[in-house]
Amino acid sequence: MTQPSDYRAATAAAYDAVAELYAEMARDELAGLPLDRSVLSVFAEFTQSGAAGLVAELGCGPGRVTAHLRDLGLRAFGVDLSPVMIDLARNTYPDLRFEVGSMDALDIPDASLDGVVSWYSLIHSPADELPGYFSEFSRVLLPGGYLLLGFFESGDGPVTPFDHKVITAYSWPIDELAGLAADAGFTEVGRMMREPQGEERAIRRGHLLMRLTG
Repeated sequence: MTQPSDYRAATAAAYDAVAELYAEMARDELAGLPLDRSVLSVFAEFTQSGAAGLVAELGCGPGRVTAHLRDLGLRAFGVDLSPVMIDLARNTYPDLRFEVGSMDALDIPDASLDGVVSWYSLIHSPADELPGYFSEFSRVLLPGGYLLLGFFESGDGPVTPFDHKVITAYSWPIDELAGLAADAGFTEVGRMMREPQGEERAIRRGHLLMRLTG
C-alpha cells in the first residue's frame, strides 16, 4: 500500500467516487451501535452548557453524525473535504449547515466552538500530519471546549496502515493518539474501546473524549 503524496486530494476524490453508496450504507449505522451512541451522548452533555453553544463535526461525510448531534440538542454543523459528500449532506439535511473544507485549515474563527467531533475522519491521515490537525482543533475551540475522536485502534502495536474500502487508512494505539492530543493542550476526560460488531471490519474501535485545558 502506498499513500499518495497529496493524500487530501486523493481522499476527497476517493470519497467523491463512492459518496452515494457510502451514504446509503452508513445512513442508519448508529441505530445498531449503542456504545457509539453513548459516547456521542456524553459529548453532547458536556458541551451543551458551553458559552458559544456551537459544535463542528469535522470530516462529516454525508452528515448522519452531524444530524445525530443536532438531535441530541446541539447546534451542530459539518465540514468535509469531499464536495459530493457535502452536496449529499445538504440535500439530506437541508436544515443543517455543511461546508467543504480541510480539518487542518478551517474557515472557522479562533476560540469559537464548544466542541469538535472527528468521527473516523483522521483515519486516512499519515502519522506525521496529525499534530497539525490537533493544533487546528485547539485553535477553533474555546478554552475548556471538548474534542471527541472516533478511530480504529491498534492495541499495543504501532500505527498500522490497512486497506480501507475507500482509501488507505491507519489504526492507532489509543495511548499514542491521546499523547498527540495532549501535546496540543488537551487533557483526557475518558475513553471507550469496543470490538467490531456485525459485518464491521475486524479492527477494534477507539473513542477519546478530551478537554482543551492548555
